[in-house]
Amino acid sequence: MSELPPEAGASTGSVARLLGVSPATVRSWERRYGIGPAEREAGRHRRWTARDVAVLEAMCRLTARGVPPAEAARLAPGLAGPAAPPPVAPPQVAAAPPGAAPPVAAPPEVRGLARAARRLDGPEVARLLHASVDRLGAVAAWTDVMTPALRAAGRRWAAGGDERYVEVEHLLSWHVSSALRRVAEPPAGAAGPPVLLAAMPGEQHTLPLEAVAAALAERGLPFRIFGAALPAGALAEAVRRTGPAAVLLWSQTRATADPAPVRTVAATAWGARGARVRPVLLAAGPGWHRAARPPGTLAPRDLPGALDLLARALGS
Repeated sequence: MSELPPEAGASTGSVARLLGVSPATVRSWERRYGIGPAEREAGRHRRWTARDVAVLEAMCRLTARGVPPAEAARLAPGLAGPAAPPPVAPPQVAAAPPGAAPPVAAPPEVRGLARAARRLDGPEVARLLHASVDRLGAVAAWTDVMTPALRAAGRRWAAGGDERYVEVEHLLSWHVSSALRRVAEPPAGAAGPPVLLAAMPGEQHTLPLEAVAAALAERGLPFRIFGAALPAGALAEAVRRTGPAAVLLWSQTRATADPAPVRTVAATAWGARGARVRPVLLAAGPGWHRAARPPGTLAPRDLPGALDLLARALGS
């Protein structure tokens, strides 16, 4: 994106794309509540200055928090503060195709989060995510708020056909990870063997693992999380050293759903001779398919299902 000097202003379409709302919404706010540009060009073309955009950003934040639009319009000018010149999309960047934005029926939390991410408003994204986790808990925040917003960002990226919106997805993913890690502290002094959470060798997607870790922490259940792309040898060594009750292995794509490391873990046992035990194995994620999963491996369909299986393995 390029930046215009404050005096140059930006078009309504550019401002709408920046804020993650439709041009019709911006025009409606101007018509109904007087939230409009300070200047117009000949022919009544609206040109939004940096100050105008700052007021609209404050309006977006307030409505995302459930403040009625009329009240938000009254408060927004006082909350706008100084703003940087508005970034404007290059001329060749068109509006997002139909269906790229979150559906109208999406909950207000999802719509507010998606809009904040699209305008790259990191502080607001963080606030909304932390509020969701605090209010709903890790499981519901992940399934009802975080996952729909991440999918919406992914759809916009895919619909663009290029790297547009990839910065939105990266920013949102980073803040989702931060919100989950805020509560994913392994309980100190928890008795019994832990659960091991690891991504398959070569697998870089870890947000679902972090959601599982946060949910286990909320329940006070012991776990160890190893993050992305744990080498097969390191996975086997971790199993031998910790004697886990269960091991959850995440694969996002079929390219990383290698059954060999799973078979190695399945064959690893510990304990006194005659009473040796093996962990419960969970192969989680869309990368796994029936033919790739070794016999006896469990396949949870979602986060609540995975938590139930892990809790059983831990005897909780």
